[in-house]
Amino acid sequence: MKKKKHSTGVIDNSRARFDYEIEKTYLAGIALSGPEAKSLRFNHGVLRGSYIQIKDDGAYLINMQVNPLRTNIAHLPEQERTRTRRLLLKASELDELREAKNAGRQVVPLRLMTRSKFIKVEIGVGKGKKRYDKRQVLKKRDQERLDARKYK
Repeated sequence: MKKKKHSTGVIDNSRARFDYEIEKTYLAGIALSGPEAKSLRFNHGVLRGSYIQIKDDGAYLINMQVNPLRTNIAHLPEQERTRTRRLLLKASELDELREAKNAGRQVVPLRLMTRSKFIKVEIGVGKGKKRYDKRQVLKKRDQERLDARKYK
């Protein structure tokens, strides 16, 4: 019997890399219910606007939205779609995140991906960009596009 392959879905938080200068990344597991896991395997989730809060007992992903599939809409009520979800990290990684947070760095989710049968969250630690830094990035990107058109 052939083994069933899981989909390799990736949900990106494109805004995070634009708003923050990411210095270091971590990979963490996430505690989910069955319907949430199934929905996320089919890329029915939104990371934009979500953030990570570090508490005494662990790290939590707050404000991540999980949109249900048509088949499991009854098992994922409206109030459960943006609930707080616990992140599964090693104690040493959690300590590093606490130190970074105390040093004034931001901890943001970058993307959510499936690794074989597990769902993982890539976490970035970084510093917020100023408005003029964001403008510089946009100008540089536009200039690179124009240069690429010229050489085509």
